[in-house]
Amino acid sequence: MNPGPGRFIMDYLSKTFWTEDEIKFREEVRSFCDKEITPIADKLDKGPYPRDLIRKIGKAGYMGVHHEKAAGGSARGLSYEIIVAEEISRCNGGLDMARMASATLYGMPVGKFGTPEQKKKYLTPIIRGDKVGAIGITEPDVGSDTAGMKTHAVQDGDDWFVTGEKRFITNGSQADYICCFAITDPNVDPRNGMTAFIVDTKTSGFSVVKDHDLLGMKSSRVSWLKLDSVRIPPDMVLGSPGQGFKILMDELDSERTAIAGEAIGYARIPYETAVKYANERQQFGKRIREFEGVSFKIADMAMKLEAGRALTLNAARMLDKGMKATKQASIAKLYTTEAAVQITNDALQILGGSGYTTDYPVERFLRDARLMTIGGGTAEILRFLIQREVFKEFEL
Repeated sequence: MNPGPGRFIMDYLSKTFWTEDEIKFREEVRSFCDKEITPIADKLDKGPYPRDLIRKIGKAGYMGVHHEKAAGGSARGLSYEIIVAEEISRCNGGLDMARMASATLYGMPVGKFGTPEQKKKYLTPIIRGDKVGAIGITEPDVGSDTAGMKTHAVQDGDDWFVTGEKRFITNGSQADYICCFAITDPNVDPRNGMTAFIVDTKTSGFSVVKDHDLLGMKSSRVSWLKLDSVRIPPDMVLGSPGQGFKILMDELDSERTAIAGEAIGYARIPYETAVKYANERQQFGKRIREFEGVSFKIADMAMKLEAGRALTLNAARMLDKGMKATKQASIAKLYTTEAAVQITNDALQILGGSGYTTDYPVERFLRDARLMTIGGGTAEILRFLIQREVFKEFEL
C-alpha cells in the first residue's frame, strides 16, 4: 500500500528555501517516479534493480543534475541531486542507493578529477544510464579509517597492477566501472601514498566473491570484490599518483549530503501513512490521533522532517557555491539518517500490528533506513567529525 505523496511535500515547498525552478523540477521528478517506480516499488525488493530502469532514470536526466554539461549533465547542482535522491527514495530506497552510487559516489570523483577524455569515456555513459558505476573504498578491515587501506598497486612500466579486496560495495556486482582506491607508495603517509584508479570490471583479475544478503535495501546489490593484479593502463589513473586521499575526501561531503536527501525520502511515506492511519483508526471510541501518545509522535515526525530538509539543503547550497561543508554535510547526514530510523519506527508503532505486515510499506522503509546510520560514515564517526570541526572553528 502506498498512500501517495500527500500534502507534506507541497506544504513544505516554501519559496523561502526553494527556487521556482527547483519546485518545478521536484514536481517533474515526482511525476516520473509515480509513473515508472511506484507501481513496481515492492517488486523491486526482490532485486536486483533492472538495468532498464537505470537507463530510464538516465534518459530523464536524473543521473547528471550535478555534472557538467560537457559530460552530458545539466550542471544544476547538488541542490537538485538531493531532490532526485529524496523523490526516488520515497518510492524505493535501494534503487536510489544504486543510482546514487553510480551518479555521485563514482561520478563525482570522475567528474571533478577526470580528464576530458576520461569523462567522455567513463562518465558520460554513466550519466546516460547506459553504464553503472561504483566506488571502491571499504575493505574487510577498513571502514572509516581509510588511511589503513590494504589494497595496493604496483607500477610496471606505464601500467599499474592493483591487488586487494573491497567489501560492502554498492553496485559492486553490477558495475561496469569502479573508482577504486589503493596504496601506491607504502613508504609515505597513506594520505600521500594513495591513488585513485578507474577499473573496468571486465578486466582479467577482477572478480565478485559474493553479494551480501542485507536486512534492507533489497533492490540494490552490495558486494564483496577481489582484485588480483588487475591491470590499469595510465589513462585510467584518476588525477595523479598520490592524489587519491584528496579525491576520496572531496567525494565524502557530497556523498553525505546526497544520503541526507535520501533519508528524508525513506521517512516520508511512513510519516504520511501514519498520519492518515491515525486519522482513520479508532480505539475506545476515538480516532487514535486524539491520544497524545500518537499525536505527539506525529508532531515529532513533522519536526524532524522539516529540520532534516533544511539542514540538507544548507549543506547542498554550500557545496554548490564551492564552500567547505564538512561539518554541515556531516550534521545533515547524521541528523536525517537517525531521524529516518526514528520516524519509520514510530510510524510502525502507530500502525501497530498492521505496520509489521507487508500490507503497508512501513516495514520496508524501516529496514532500508537502518543501513544509513552505518553506510557513508557511521553515526559515531560523524559525531567525531562534527566535534573536530567545531574545535577548529574555535581555534582550539
